[in-house]
Amino acid sequence: MSEGVSGSDLVQGGLTDEQKRDNVVRLAFAGQPDRFEEFCRLLRDAVPDGTAVVLRGSAVTGMRWDGQARFDGDGPGTSDLDVTLVGEKCLGLFRLTGFFVPGVHSRPLSDEDPDIAPDLVPLRQKLMAMVQRLVNI
Repeated sequence: MSEGVSGSDLVQGGLTDEQKRDNVVRLAFAGQPDRFEEFCRLLRDAVPDGTAVVLRGSAVTGMRWDGQARFDGDGPGTSDLDVTLVGEKCLGLFRLTGFFVPGVHSRPLSDEDPDIAPDLVPLRQKLMAMVQRLVNI
């Protein structure tokens, strides 16, 4: 356990919530917290009430899941943002064909599956324009 960090503050990857937020703001939002807050506001305004929104991946940790590359290691804008929606109501945003496990675990709305959640496409487009990189939901 890291010195000076209580067990309740230590989370996956050895980073506190504050360290994760700092990584996201620095890496994905050019150090501008107001841009991150606007990104969050756009998400809050677009998803059903009771939906949790989780930003995950290398924007949070600074490294790819396999530890082989840093965020934007291939140049500015080369890493994507992975947004996960959690909650019963958000499942209704995805077509039945858009699930790994129907009604439980969707595939991400992405360039590979651009039609699986039509109501989320405008949100995804706004988010990508804002951050100048791919956003998968």
